[in-house]
Amino acid sequence: MSRPEHTAPPEIFYNEKESKKYTYNSHMIDVQNKLASRCLELLNLPFDSGPKFILDLGCGSGLSGQVLEENGHFWVGLDISKAMLDICADREVEGDIFQWDMGHGLSFRPGVFDAAISVSALQWLCNADTVYNIPIKRITKFFQSLYSCLARGARAVFQVYPEDPKQMELLTSCAMKAGFTGGLVVDYPHSTRAKKYYLCLFAGVLPNQKQPELPPALTGMEGKTPETIKMEWKRRRDSVKNNKVRKPLKGSKDWVLNKKERQRKLGKEVRPDTKYTGRKRKPKI
Repeated sequence: MSRPEHTAPPEIFYNEKESKKYTYNSHMIDVQNKLASRCLELLNLPFDSGPKFILDLGCGSGLSGQVLEENGHFWVGLDISKAMLDICADREVEGDIFQWDMGHGLSFRPGVFDAAISVSALQWLCNADTVYNIPIKRITKFFQSLYSCLARGARAVFQVYPEDPKQMELLTSCAMKAGFTGGLVVDYPHSTRAKKYYLCLFAGVLPNQKQPELPPALTGMEGKTPETIKMEWKRRRDSVKNNKVRKPLKGSKDWVLNKKERQRKLGKEVRPDTKYTGRKRKPKI
C-alpha cells in the first residue's frame, strides 16, 4: 500500500471525504487518542504547575487536541487541510485553530508556548510535492521558528512515520541544527506492527537545571520480572512448536498422496489410490 505522502499533497489528499473517514472511524479515533496520550506522557509536564499552553502541529480534526483538553491544558492547532479544520470547527473543540503550512515557518511570539506535540504530520515536510518545495529548507525553517516560539526548557514531541532511516536522520539533524537537543524514542522496537517513532526535543535548559534525559521507550515488558518474561517466551515457543505442521518426507506414502491430490485439483489424470500407492518396490535381481 502506498504512503499518503506519495499520493498527493496534504491539502489535496485530506479532502472532505478523506477527512470524514479519518475523523469518524472508530479504529482511527482509538489510534489517535493513544498516540496523542503517549506524546503528552513523553512531554513529562510537572503535575503541580497547572495547565499548560500547548501547540498542536498538524492538528487535523482536533482528535489530539481533545486529548489535551481532557488533561486540562489549553492548545492552539495548525493544519494545512481546510477540510480537516472545517470538521474540527464543527466538533466545537476548545482550542484555537489556524490553516497554515508548517514548511513556511511559524509566526508566533517568542517563548509563547510551554510545549508542542504532533501526531502523524512531520513526515509530510519530507515530501517534495512541488518544484519549489525543497524538503531540507522547509524542515529547517520549521524547526528554527518552532525553537523561537517555545519557552526555554520546553519540550516538543513528534510522533512520525519515517519512510526510511535517511528521512529520520534528516528530521533529527535539522532539529539539532536549529538548537534543539534530545533524540529518538522507539516504542516496541521488536514489533513490526506496534513499533512507533517519537522525536523528543528539548528547547534549551533553564538556569540551575540539568540537561534533561530522553524518556524510556515502551517495550511491553514493563512491570514483569525476569522469571515471568522467561516463562512467557517458553510458553510461546512451545505453542509454536506444537502447532507446527510437519511436512511429509519426500517419497513417503503421505508425500505421494498429497502430490496426487494436488494434481487432481489441477485437472490432471491421476491413477486411483490403492493399498500399493507409495509402497516401495523391492530392488530387481
